[in-house]
Amino acid sequence: MKTFYVLGVDQSTQGTKAVLFDPKGFLLARYDLPHEQIVDHRGWVSHNPSEIYRNVVQACRKVIEKAGISSSEICCMGITNQRETTVAWDKETGEPLADAIVWQCNRAKEICREIQQKYGCEEEIYKKTGLKLSPYYPASKMTWFMENISEAREKAQQHRLALGTIDSWLIYKLTGGRSFRTDYSNASRTQLFHLENLCWDEELLKYFRVPADALAEVTDSDGIFGETDLEGFLEKPIPICGVLGDSHGALFGHNCRGEGNIKATYGTGSSVMLNTGGQQIASRHGLSTSLAWKVKGRVSYVLEGNINYTGAVISWLKDEIGIIASAKETEALALEANSQDQTYIVPAFSGLGAPWWNNEARAMIVGMNRSTGKKELVKAACDCIAYQINDVVDAMRKDTGLTIEELCVDGGPTRNAYLMQFQSDISEAGIKIPDAEELSVIGASYLAGISAGVYDENEIYQSISYQRFTPGMEAKMREEKKDGWKTAVEMLLK
Repeated sequence: MKTFYVLGVDQSTQGTKAVLFDPKGFLLARYDLPHEQIVDHRGWVSHNPSEIYRNVVQACRKVIEKAGISSSEICCMGITNQRETTVAWDKETGEPLADAIVWQCNRAKEICREIQQKYGCEEEIYKKTGLKLSPYYPASKMTWFMENISEAREKAQQHRLALGTIDSWLIYKLTGGRSFRTDYSNASRTQLFHLENLCWDEELLKYFRVPADALAEVTDSDGIFGETDLEGFLEKPIPICGVLGDSHGALFGHNCRGEGNIKATYGTGSSVMLNTGGQQIASRHGLSTSLAWKVKGRVSYVLEGNINYTGAVISWLKDEIGIIASAKETEALALEANSQDQTYIVPAFSGLGAPWWNNEARAMIVGMNRSTGKKELVKAACDCIAYQINDVVDAMRKDTGLTIEELCVDGGPTRNAYLMQFQSDISEAGIKIPDAEELSVIGASYLAGISAGVYDENEIYQSISYQRFTPGMEAKMREEKKDGWKTAVEMLLK
């Protein structure tokens, strides 16, 4: 019997990973390639779409060679991608019209301000898309292309313009221009997609001056997005049949496929995402609403909170303050710190994200006394990560009425046992950490494998084992610590 493997691509902000999974879902091989971070004097952040595509093809070829298997044994491909990063290209030639605008880039902030002033539509946009009007999302980035790239306007007039997120760009290129598609998770993050009607919204297209024929066809996340042979490298084309934005991929990778399942990704910043099933919930506590995916013809919704600085706080201690040499030191230092110290770090280096949403706030340290030292500052830095995650979890509890008894987590900081125990204590929830890394590409690849009939959706997750933490802090102490954090945040927001 022939063995089949699943090829996964994780196209993230910093680079591209190609991963091979065996018939039981275990990671067989991985290959990484970075791409250039283009930042100009204005702080605008861009990527070269052609470089990204070349890296995807090269990484896929290299990982197959590294694994030492025949290319004929690859049965399908899954793709997960950095969300919100936006590309403009010519549908006939396949050539980019400019560098991609990265999700971090706020060059379209004036466009958002002008749209609000002209139409007074911020509430309508939020009601339809679950997203606050912001240059973070692709809609205003697409407007920026239309207003600032003359060739984009010319191609639009010729009905040759393509505007899309990274997944649609890669699908278009990998299929030789035969397929221009995106999935529901990525579409829901553009600020142009109606969450209830499940289609591009004509009124929103008018506000942002985006041509309807420049947008990709929205396809089920487990649908067939086209076929690729990696520019002739594979013996025969394989289907691309699992596509998810990175946070959605991590949700699927954690097996958080049911209503009430929640995951938190700890990276530079953090994404906390709660699966609300078929119920679209409009947040009253500072969260965003998106589609998790559309699988087997059914959509699932999520509530999401994005936090600007979590793991980046540890980087700040190392790179700017210089009190640690590596992130690995933080666990031991935090455990050795005075447990009675009441220092709080509120890391609003560029404003506070969910659920506070204050772009003008700036970071501060409060509660120090004469005995506060290096260990206590490290402890406060670890604690502030957990407090911020908990703020979002509490907002989700308020929005949904759910108790949330377990939190699935991933990312580098989850290797810090002090932080994980404190997260469990302060959130009064169990913490579940998979032994596998790269949950985003696991999610997209498992989805592709399930779609292709290679994986059994009820058995595939048995390839992952878990470490767990359970809450042990007394209720009185938990409330005192949370009250101290709330007071620190309120001082910042005054």
